[in-house]
Amino acid sequence: MNTTITHWGYTPTGETICLFRLTNASGAFVELTNLGATWVSASMPDRDGIPGNVLLGYDNAEGYLKDSYYMGATIGRFANRIHGASFSIEGTTYLLEKNDGENTNHGGKSGFHKKVWQWKQIDSGIRFVLHSLDMEGGYPGNVRVEVEYQFTEDNKLTISYRGITDRPTYLNLTNHAYFNLSGDKRKITAHQLMIPATRILETTPQFIPTGQTREVKDSPFDFTTSRSIGAHLYDDNQQLHWNKGYNHCYILKEQPSETLLTAAVLSDPFSGRKLTVETDLPGVLLYTAGYLAPTPDIGVCLETQYFPDTPSHRHFPSCLLMPGEEYRHRSIYTFGR
Repeated sequence: MNTTITHWGYTPTGETICLFRLTNASGAFVELTNLGATWVSASMPDRDGIPGNVLLGYDNAEGYLKDSYYMGATIGRFANRIHGASFSIEGTTYLLEKNDGENTNHGGKSGFHKKVWQWKQIDSGIRFVLHSLDMEGGYPGNVRVEVEYQFTEDNKLTISYRGITDRPTYLNLTNHAYFNLSGDKRKITAHQLMIPATRILETTPQFIPTGQTREVKDSPFDFTTSRSIGAHLYDDNQQLHWNKGYNHCYILKEQPSETLLTAAVLSDPFSGRKLTVETDLPGVLLYTAGYLAPTPDIGVCLETQYFPDTPSHRHFPSCLLMPGEEYRHRSIYTFGR
């Protein structure tokens, strides 16, 4: 594995932004940056061996500094929304930053996606480290988070998440990559998708889980067998209207465990590229980029995570992190043809 490190720019406060490229023997590579511990690109061969970038992103650091779509970023402290921008732990209520109406989304204004992370080169990858101070964004606890990206010779990228805290707190990390396997930004409506989950979380018009689940059978949300993303994307369906397409959490498991499960298989019939996502996290959020202007149908996110609004629902798998415990999860992205 060949690793190159390039100076990519500065933040407005003068912090250094670096670009990291991990290239394997076949010439396939992924690029990362310490701004937001972000996954910048993934150059993968099509059926004819021709490489192409299968991630949406920007050509320079300035694009990521201005980005408002969480493009490829590590999301924290809490991926997705928390109702009312508040939660309670052991009788104490914590008020979070509101950045989505009355709710908080993706960690609020103090989210990890805009932080400059420390970094260290490791075998076949890069380890990013961030210290989040007690009450940052309203979240209790001094939290230390590590995100490791490791790339292999067989085009497999593993993202490993670790976290510790000195006070009880909620932690829910994910990566917000937008995939487009065409390599030329063709619409993703023809991409074939399989998600081996029979239920999704029901949401309100504000994308907040109601606490109820819905069976996907005989509905536009059924991807238990592979079918095109566009097959029912524009159906006359209340949930699809509210969410501007798919923006729904699929239930992979009922309780946290270290068992890796297939979260999704995505393929593009035009390029022949294929992506398999595995995770030990309990859910995967399918998002078809309904808010990505000006063309909201050129990327799809497969966000492995705990369920949105977990603190509000005791029956959801818990991501409450206690002192002395370790938050430890991983997701694996395997590219093939």
